[in-house]
Amino acid sequence: MSKARYVHFQFLPMSLRVLFTMVLLVFGVGYLMAMIQVWESHAGKDGDPMISGKDLMISYSGNPEGTKLESALRGPMADMLPPEKREVIFAWLHNKAPQAEFDAKINPILQEHCIACHNPGANPHLPDLQTFDGVSKVAAADTGMNIATLVRVSHIHLFSITFIFFIVGFIFSHAYVRPPILKCILIATPFVVLITDVASWYLTKIWTGFAWMVIISGAFMGMAFAAMWLISVYQMWFFKVPTEISDNEGRLPSIGA
Repeated sequence: MSKARYVHFQFLPMSLRVLFTMVLLVFGVGYLMAMIQVWESHAGKDGDPMISGKDLMISYSGNPEGTKLESALRGPMADMLPPEKREVIFAWLHNKAPQAEFDAKINPILQEHCIACHNPGANPHLPDLQTFDGVSKVAAADTGMNIATLVRVSHIHLFSITFIFFIVGFIFSHAYVRPPILKCILIATPFVVLITDVASWYLTKIWTGFAWMVIISGAFMGMAFAAMWLISVYQMWFFKVPTEISDNEGRLPSIGA
């Protein structure tokens, strides 16, 4: 006798379907917020407002043509200063950031727009822009994220994303998908590309072309998430159950279901 492999959504208790739906709704909003955060963190570092491979190259491997301060002011911090004041800072940086000009031209801008957040008392994790010594650290050549930062972000990313896709994949495992191998591919894809995504952060420091692997991995992860999310919600509430499922009270005995 064949062993049943799973129970379809529509044969689960109403309470369990409501629980699954609420979890997916929150994860859907959370994923959207994550995409906005990625955009805000990386887009514009190359001077173009759209996110690109070069933006990611700058984020992970650095920008040989600029500094961390310039990359920030062209990217996530662009809205923090008026354009004319940003140009003053860019001109100072391109002139090798001399200390003689710092007090007269740069420090007043930083005091007015940046010091509220960029001081150890407000946020110890942000660069300290109160003094010339602090500013000099971000006015040096941009080498991207250092290894310590990458390791810290990597373990958080790996654990949290694995947790999310375990739950989404578990919910999706109750869906009816044919051929069965497609269902397995959708479940496995986020975990595979999560590894290639994180690995590419480090490999971009060796060869900047790996920045495109970050984009490709993110695209596949997003498509897998969207497919599992939409199929799960649709089949929980709007799907007409096939005869082969209803005849078995929601249980499909076929291997690889």
